[in-house]
Amino acid sequence: MTTATPPPERPRRSRARRLLPLALAAWVVLEIWLLTVVAEATSGFVVLLLLVAGAVLGAVVMKSAGRRAFRNLTETLQQMPGGPGASAVPPGPATGRKGNGFLMLGGLFLIIPGLISDVAGLLLLLPPVRTALGRYAERSLERRMRAASPGSLSDAFQQARMHRPDGKVVQGEVIREDGTQPHPRPDEGPRPPLTP
Repeated sequence: MTTATPPPERPRRSRARRLLPLALAAWVVLEIWLLTVVAEATSGFVVLLLLVAGAVLGAVVMKSAGRRAFRNLTETLQQMPGGPGASAVPPGPATGRKGNGFLMLGGLFLIIPGLISDVAGLLLLLPPVRTALGRYAERSLERRMRAASPGSLSDAFQQARMHRPDGKVVQGEVIREDGTQPHPRPDEGPRPPLTP
């Protein structure tokens, strides 16, 4: 008689992950319906002009946001201690560096064809909206970080490396094939087995 471990249970999908495909489908249908309503009210040429203008504006916004992000990265790297062009004076607070991600997202919304996405993209171009969304994202991230279990990111990577996908710990030792011996460590001796 052999015994086998039961297959691992698949984790349940969250409600948001189940509803996301439905929400995307509803958004696409709504965008198409809105474009047809505007085309009937005006003309197809006006709709085409709106879509092209949104794509061009979105590309310009994304390009300028990308340049701004690269410039900010270059300035940050130059101000790092020991880096090229590092100054002895510590850098002051960053001005105008917030909201670059939301600016790029706004440009992406403008590039996506549709009127609802264009309105969302235009809203993200407004600095007060970007600031409010940035504050909300910071508070949400801080709340989630406080609720997370203690441990650092390196602990999570170490745990991920130690365990196989089925949750069993793989123990072993490294044997060098080049014949060199590693330096002896002060705590050399028998070790207890690893536990999850």
